[in-house]
Amino acid sequence: MDETIIIGISGASGSGKSLLSKTIVDELCSEHVAVISEDAYYKDLSHLTMAEREKVNFDHPDALDHDLLKEHLLALKQGQSISVPIYDYATHNRTDKTMGVESANRIVILEGILLFVEPKLRELMDIKIFVDTPLDVCFIRRLERDVIERARSMESVITQYQKTVRKMFVQFIEPSKRYADLIVPHGGKNRIAIDLIQARMKAMLSGV
Repeated sequence: MDETIIIGISGASGSGKSLLSKTIVDELCSEHVAVISEDAYYKDLSHLTMAEREKVNFDHPDALDHDLLKEHLLALKQGQSISVPIYDYATHNRTDKTMGVESANRIVILEGILLFVEPKLRELMDIKIFVDTPLDVCFIRRLERDVIERARSMESVITQYQKTVRKMFVQFIEPSKRYADLIVPHGGKNRIAIDLIQARMKAMLSGV
């Protein structure tokens, strides 16, 4: 059995990583491709009060269980299936549910803001893609998403962006761009980049 190929897609929050991943997978229509979000690996904070959870810096690498993510990626590469945690953004906790990712997947797209910061994760990725989108665009997208999809107030989103999000981008995410094999400007709607990535993936899937 061929080893599972891991494609990492990173970039700022709101840069279009999820849209890029979804577009690629939806258009490929292959049962041998799966998507995993780094967000699913936020550490469980059930031991903290809600007030304490809201003070956590979720844009810092320490907020994520990258050890578990590494274990799961290694398992996939070894032909094993995994159970990805399902995270509840409203309560800042893992739920008691999981999402299965089968060993039959030939390609796994892994998307998240801090993927390229960790050497132990980078070395497991066969291709690394960085989505490079202007920060003002990222902020607007994040604001809309968090208010509409995650039931947060506009004030809390703005405060968090000013206190941690932008600072963590400058400290961790922007420098990690140098590890990318491919940099995609203009976010997840870059048609040329989508076509190139899909062509590469089709070549990888040939014969499956």
